[in-house]
Amino acid sequence: MSKADIEFLKYVPIFSDLTDLELERITQLGSRKKFNKGGVILLEKESAASMFVIVNGKVKVVRMDEEGREVILSILGPSDFFGEMAILDGQTRSATVVATAKAEIFVIQRHDFLKLLHSHPIVGVALLRELTNRLRKADAQIKSLSLKDATGRVATVVLQLADDIGFFRKGKVEIDDLPMQQDIANMAGTARETISRTLHKFIKKGQLRLQGNKLIITDYEKFKQLYT
Repeated sequence: MSKADIEFLKYVPIFSDLTDLELERITQLGSRKKFNKGGVILLEKESAASMFVIVNGKVKVVRMDEEGREVILSILGPSDFFGEMAILDGQTRSATVVATAKAEIFVIQRHDFLKLLHSHPIVGVALLRELTNRLRKADAQIKSLSLKDATGRVATVVLQLADDIGFFRKGKVEIDDLPMQQDIANMAGTARETISRTLHKFIKKGQLRLQGNKLIITDYEKFKQLYT
């Protein structure tokens, strides 16, 4: 077992307080699977047999509305995990997860993860903390979609992407491999044309910069204060 085999687990929030020996044991519990872009990792309403940790790549968590349109709940990147809710309550999956780029996923079976929670209570405490953070983010997203205008909703999605997959550097945030405008529109609950118009408005004000497929928030804290 090489150091690289356990290194990715150190950055997973629920495992970050464990020793290298404990992390090595966790790697022996699971297995790695690779998915191409567009590959479906799990389906909404299927039974839960495992939880997942992203080693590399990105995925989107989606649901379908009553009219069959895709609603993106979040975009996840390396060290993020998903699939834990159905593992804990025994219910079916609450959403579909699709790879938005080539992705490698570490998979832990349900019975192994539950045994891990019993043997390492610190993992359970960290999991509760992460679930609470996700609830707060979900509350903010619901508030944005219900109370804010289109500009506010787009800004909220930009901030969500920054928090989920952005790189913080000296007050700026860089979002590499920016999702397609239609994906951002699905997250904001608005039209693709509105996304294009609003992003260009932010760029004209100097609040954002676009370099190829990279979006840069020029002053993250100021942008956050303006739109939250």
